[in-house]
Amino acid sequence: MAFVIVLAALCFLMYVAYRGHSVILFAPVAALGAVLLTDPSLVAPMFTGLFMDKMVGFLKLYFPVFLLGAVFGKLIETSGFSKSIVAATIRLVGRERAMLAIVAVCALLTYGGVSLFVVVFAVYPFAAELFRQSDIPKRLIPGTIALGAFTFTMDALPGTPQIQNIIPTAFFGTDTWAAPVLGSLGGVFILIVGLIYLNWRRRVALKAGEGYGQNLLNEPAPFVGGKLAHPLLAIAPLLLVGVSNKLLSVWLPQAYGKQHSFDPAVIGDAAPVVQEVSKIAAIWAVEGALLIGIAAVLALAWKPVMASFAEGSKAAIGGALLAAMNTASEYGFGAVIAALPGFLVVANVLGAIPDPLVNEAITVTALAGITGSASGGMSIALAAMADTFIANAQAAGIPMEVLHRVASMASGGMDTLPHNGAVITLLAVTGLSHRQAYKDVFAITLIKTAAVFVVIAIFYATGLV
Repeated sequence: MAFVIVLAALCFLMYVAYRGHSVILFAPVAALGAVLLTDPSLVAPMFTGLFMDKMVGFLKLYFPVFLLGAVFGKLIETSGFSKSIVAATIRLVGRERAMLAIVAVCALLTYGGVSLFVVVFAVYPFAAELFRQSDIPKRLIPGTIALGAFTFTMDALPGTPQIQNIIPTAFFGTDTWAAPVLGSLGGVFILIVGLIYLNWRRRVALKAGEGYGQNLLNEPAPFVGGKLAHPLLAIAPLLLVGVSNKLLSVWLPQAYGKQHSFDPAVIGDAAPVVQEVSKIAAIWAVEGALLIGIAAVLALAWKPVMASFAEGSKAAIGGALLAAMNTASEYGFGAVIAALPGFLVVANVLGAIPDPLVNEAITVTALAGITGSASGGMSIALAAMADTFIANAQAAGIPMEVLHRVASMASGGMDTLPHNGAVITLLAVTGLSHRQAYKDVFAITLIKTAAVFVVIAIFYATGLV
């Protein structure tokens, strides 16, 4: 019964998200409904002590990233830089390769360390422009961005700085370059199969006479600033964000050390404020990089940006608030579900799978799907079962690097179910509903999940690491 309750809460939240209802409202309803059926006395304590604590904690850490990412994306749009990049892309690769161009830009940004959420805000303006000019249905944008940002550069390619590739290092004593051959082969599989699928969907739409679409929401405003900037100038802020993020990631921990404290200048004997820099430096780096990117856009395109800055920034802030609250509510839901007895039942059942790599892959991707979070599901799985995974792998002669890569890739498998925060953010930013666009995101999810088992099969067949 405990398992049925957890499953019912998950299915309910996926259903209401797919139907277009607000996750901000229904994530706590689903979570607390599960608590009510498990132990009614825990409803109030769970709501305040766990759901709200995790939700507010997420906003405390990540809302500035959402806000700055939204403003940066809006400035890329209103400056005309997105249109300049699109025009250059069409000349370079042709309209028929528009999807490949968007996937490539997303991949470069995420592999450069830019947050997945920031990539959504930054890439959408010129993805919309490119799809409009190429007459590709707008509903295919989320699937295209998901392929470029949420898959192979997130956790498959060796060395990616995304958190999904960093978490396993603490459990297996590996580094982010673990299993480079397997990761690269898995990444190539995802890219090729994903592009084949998306281009097939495009051809079907073309044959049916479906164009970009009309009366759509959240459409980028047309550029009215006259002559477009040179494409190298237009792409400079995007590149600057990636480079700055990398440099700040190295410099900030060196400048502040592992911990930094200060005494607040207030009346009375206030306790010093202590900040664990090691836990926040990566977020500071992203925020600093976005500020640098925003400053670069303002410096390079002051006049067209200022012409619509007031209204544009209001729209960006509204979008950031909605996206952040949606994701934070999902984070709270995952924390509550992970604390229920039914979740332990799921973990124990998954732990009975005999093959070490298949066991790890199914456990991590299932928990990521239940919690709606790749990093959250993997953290829970490895915290509870890493010792078991390691013992079984050592008994079977499997290197820790392979465990790392399988766990990392599996976390980005079924995590993108309808209630996933990144998916909801992606749909909110693009102005599309689950009903319109989630089908293609789910197809990419299935391809990504299949890639994990392809990698496992390659290892068993060849011994490559």
